[in-house]
Amino acid sequence: MPEPLFPASEFGLAVFLNAGDPPGRLTDLALTLDDAGVDVLELAVPFPNSPTDGPVIRRSAARALTHGTTLDTVLAELTTLTPRLHRLKTVLLADWSHSLRHRDPAACARQIAHAGAAALLVHALPPRLRPLWQHALEQAHLPQVTTCYPASTPETLTAAARGASGAYVYLVAHYGRSGTAPGAGHRALAGTVTALRAAAPGVQVAVGFGVKAAADLDAVAGSGADAAIVGSAAVARLEDAQRHGHDPVTQLRALLTELRPPRPARPDTAHAPATPATNPA
Repeated sequence: MPEPLFPASEFGLAVFLNAGDPPGRLTDLALTLDDAGVDVLELAVPFPNSPTDGPVIRRSAARALTHGTTLDTVLAELTTLTPRLHRLKTVLLADWSHSLRHRDPAACARQIAHAGAAALLVHALPPRLRPLWQHALEQAHLPQVTTCYPASTPETLTAAARGASGAYVYLVAHYGRSGTAPGAGHRALAGTVTALRAAAPGVQVAVGFGVKAAADLDAVAGSGADAAIVGSAAVARLEDAQRHGHDPVTQLRALLTELRPPRPARPDTAHAPATPATNPA
């Protein structure tokens, strides 16, 4: 079994970014996330007119596409970036129609794994092609991130939980577009998190949509999830930096400090006895 993407003893954090926005800064941004103790970079190969993304992420994708960002350019940069990372793992998000449709699944999965991605999330994969891609990922030893909603059927929740071995289930907090929060709050997702774990004990669950501030991270932690995914808030900081001529790395670092002053402990480990210190001989 591959190493879990989020630590078992701490509440984890993933940050979503579009590759290529701003151009030429992916390595700098990823190293900043790594230094800040972020667990996962959810790195999107940009694609146009995403129906599930809000205006901030859609504008970011459009800028990246204008600069010529493709799956091949992203993998080339990821190949040189991965050896420089200490903690951060990269999950690649690629849209089937825009980036994968005309590629051989087996060869593509091997290429993505070779570039250093820890897992792959295929956006809008047609149901009839899921077995083909699942087999290709298994052969390449590349885990897949699956997705579901709180309103998903029990069958969908079970399939998502069991399909995410070695990666995580991306629990989308509510139907709608990225950047918007669920009306009942993130703590109300506890029942869905429990159902996913019942379907596949040990599966990791990360919650996204509407996670913008430290209070949101605390609420997601209160649902029992393993991690929170911050997307629109991070992309908005980079957009603001480009608009006003600021350093995007500085802006991203400031957001990370605001989000997680100290990292919150997982509820099930908060009262674990401390490990006794060892006196040096």
